[in-house]
Amino acid sequence: QVQLVASGGGLVQPGGSLRLSCAASGFTFNIYIMSWYRQAPGKARELVAQISTGGGSIIYSDSVKGRFTISRDNAKNTVYLQMNSLKLEDTAEYYCRARNGGTNYWGQGTQVTVAS
Repeated sequence: QVQLVASGGGLVQPGGSLRLSCAASGFTFNIYIMSWYRQAPGKARELVAQISTGGGSIIYSDSVKGRFTISRDNAKNTVYLQMNSLKLEDTAEYYCRARNGGTNYWGQGTQVTVAS
């Protein structure tokens, strides 16, 4: 049974930090490209960051570049998103995704709310 369990969301003030985790099970984690997406109310889901199977290739959206860091631990079957200098506009439900060719798995979301 494939599972992607995201955690680490919460309420944080502007300028604060959070670290999201996504624990994977039920598939061969180290051959899947891992990504974090987010979706704010009334908006389309957007790619936040993506990391290759070995971690050597990383992509960030322009809106988070320099503030967020994606990483993975293939020994722990987990992908992380370190979010620093959070802004009000980072408020969204955050989802992790695993992709290998035409196979996609999505986790449940974890809510991040940035508010003063």
